[in-house]
Amino acid sequence: MTQWIRNLASRARRFVPGEGTAPAGRAARFVPQVAGLAALGLVFIAVHYISYWLRFEGQMGAGGMNHYAGSLAWFVLVKVAVFGWFRGHRGWRHYITFYDLLVLVQAATVATLALILVDLYLLPRLAVPRSIFVIDWGVTVVVLGGARALVRVMEERSWSLVLNVDKVPALIVGANEAGESLLRSIIRNGKLTYQVVGFVDEDPWRVGSRIGGVPVVGTIDETCQLALRHGVGEILLTSGDLSGRQVRRLVDDAQRHGIRVKILPSYEQLITGRVALQPRAVAIEDLLRRKPVPLDVDRLRQWIDDRVLLVTGSAGSIGSEICRQLLRFAPRRIVLVDRAESGLFFLERELSGMAGRVELEVCVADVLDRTRMASVLAQHHPDIIFHAAAYKHVPLMESHPGEAVKNIVTATRCLADLAIEHGVGSFVMISTDKAVQPTSVMGACKRAAELYVQAMADRAPCRFVTVRFGNVLDSAGSVVPIFRQQIAAGGPVTVTDPEMQRFFMTIPEAAGLVIQAGAIGNTGEILVLDMGEPVRIVDLAADMIRLSGLRVGEDVEIVFTGIRPGEKLYEELHITGEKHLPTRHPKITVADRKRRDPVSVLASIERLQSAADGPPEAILDVLRQIVPGFRHGDSVYRIDRRAA
Repeated sequence: MTQWIRNLASRARRFVPGEGTAPAGRAARFVPQVAGLAALGLVFIAVHYISYWLRFEGQMGAGGMNHYAGSLAWFVLVKVAVFGWFRGHRGWRHYITFYDLLVLVQAATVATLALILVDLYLLPRLAVPRSIFVIDWGVTVVVLGGARALVRVMEERSWSLVLNVDKVPALIVGANEAGESLLRSIIRNGKLTYQVVGFVDEDPWRVGSRIGGVPVVGTIDETCQLALRHGVGEILLTSGDLSGRQVRRLVDDAQRHGIRVKILPSYEQLITGRVALQPRAVAIEDLLRRKPVPLDVDRLRQWIDDRVLLVTGSAGSIGSEICRQLLRFAPRRIVLVDRAESGLFFLERELSGMAGRVELEVCVADVLDRTRMASVLAQHHPDIIFHAAAYKHVPLMESHPGEAVKNIVTATRCLADLAIEHGVGSFVMISTDKAVQPTSVMGACKRAAELYVQAMADRAPCRFVTVRFGNVLDSAGSVVPIFRQQIAAGGPVTVTDPEMQRFFMTIPEAAGLVIQAGAIGNTGEILVLDMGEPVRIVDLAADMIRLSGLRVGEDVEIVFTGIRPGEKLYEELHITGEKHLPTRHPKITVADRKRRDPVSVLASIERLQSAADGPPEAILDVLRQIVPGFRHGDSVYRIDRRAA
């Protein structure tokens, strides 16, 4: 009611001289507004007659006509004034919405109340039958609402749509809000030349129902058969509606039947402005995605809001996405730490437009520089540290094991020690599935860093949490951009081994997991995301070739180059003997929460740091002592899938 009164006051101010637009502008719009009010007056004349006709059941007689004629002027004038106040004469070429219907009901109700007052105090001798007011109200709503709905139908259902001229028959996947919005977008947008012949949905109970007049013709499993039956040329779906496995199966079936699959952007993509409304071909991200991991937003707000956050490796793929997602909340300040000045430069430019009231502090610094990092922590006093800085390329670290030790183990130790000294509340370290039963120097160093972070858990109030996940799709230097470049060059696409498999997750999903883990993890825990089923790299390469409109083996070849040093055919997320304990989040489990002896772990890490500048064999020997499961060079190490 309060909001309604405010709206009325706002409309009233528009009629005050000197308010609103300039006189020339008002004059330019005067004629169409008068015409609109005149058209409403004619409608109200007809509505008033229909009301009397219904009241007297078509037998008005002389008395009824006299009542009608005597009250007509008052009814029309009052209703035109009220509807003009509510601007009911404007916006007829716009699509009618539920809000428009509410405004129509409000205007009709106010007009009816005003007419009752006029009848009581100005026309006491006329005595308009009380039922006339109710009937007139209902007929007004029905006639005006129906007329505006008819205008919308005429706008949406053009003659070209009725005649199906140059329209591509299409099926929409998903009989839900996203599917209904997609249907409306197709109808309204003349550039999208589709004739939607039906919906398909996961829920068989929806089959036979209709959405926007279009039937739900079957389930997703029947999509291609239904497409052939109805002569469908394209299948449309909204990004994010189906899991990667479902999209992969749908695309494979469609390709066998010569049917195209197109993806429409999700609401989130449209709101953020990252895409346009034009359908696109299926991308590799659509085939590999899983159902998004929901975040406990309320808990994250309690943990993040009004706090100072520090992100190391902030110019990298994961670190930068962590910063973007942190801006969804209301931290007091985000400190961006990286030694890559160009990456920080562009990240600051990007985030500045998103930050709002959040302070952004850019610090060019190396996490190995203890003095510099101590200065950064002393200056900003972070409440939470997200440690994303690390080397990640397995073959390079095989050639430079000493650098892997420094950048992964020593840097983590330095930052964890400083977190304790400066009273940091939470320390979240990013780890990898390569730390599980490692066969590479990089994986063994990550495991050593995990052990050190766990050992620090009982030494300070700071919560030390580690989050472990698999490969990140389309991150810098990952397999997807490499395949993309090779396909663009005409091939060949190089795959190490036909049996090579990896877990995949998107960059936003990985960043969300890191943030969520920091909020729900207890100190000393290693948290793992339920990453679903692994994907064969050769299947990934073949999918990317086909999605580029090319043929595997004919247009672009796949060449197997052999497993590189330190690589495994399969990756794991849990070390043998680790207990998989649930958390309050359905997609996150605790892999390990063992207590580590700080003294022995510290002694081992110091030996490793001392060996970092020595020969590679010495480094490997110390890593084997620290990480019992380290099998360096066992490249074809295979997982016992049943044990895993």
